[in-house]
Amino acid sequence: MVIGITGTLGAGKGAVVAYLVREKGFTHYSARAFFAEEMESLGMLINRDNMVVFANNLREKYGPGYVFEQLYAKAKKSTGDSVIESIRTVGEAEALKAQGGILLAIDADQESRYARIHGRGSALDQVTFSEFQEQGAREMNSDDPNKQNIARVMEMADFTIVNNGTLTNLHQAVENIFKKV
Repeated sequence: MVIGITGTLGAGKGAVVAYLVREKGFTHYSARAFFAEEMESLGMLINRDNMVVFANNLREKYGPGYVFEQLYAKAKKSTGDSVIESIRTVGEAEALKAQGGILLAIDADQESRYARIHGRGSALDQVTFSEFQEQGAREMNSDDPNKQNIARVMEMADFTIVNNGTLTNLHQAVENIFKKV
């Protein structure tokens, strides 16, 4: 089984991935780690804005499904189930579905999401609320197939979890999805 994770910034995608890895034995493949490794090898400053530009340039050069395709190629070499985090373009979602994967969207209210990103302590997430809103808005919609279009990708999801509750609620929502697949 391959599950692709999409969703808004700070919604809980990483918490779902951690649960799948810990409780279900999934292997995790991360777009963020993929970009960071490539950017580091080129001596680039790693921050969220640079990462978005870098990812968009890769997709423009190699195609809108490129990131998923690279991570999926790694997943195919492993045994067992895989989770790919995070699906950001329509091309990536289409590539996932073409391989028989399941697309899971995670969302939450804006204030909760902002509080969560600050709780992570990642250098990528040290932004003001205004910057957080701008980043989210920039990634939600685009007519360019090589750029993030999270709103459209979330519409394509097989399942959506609204993560406004506790971690226990989130885990139960994941379990409810597993009862259906």
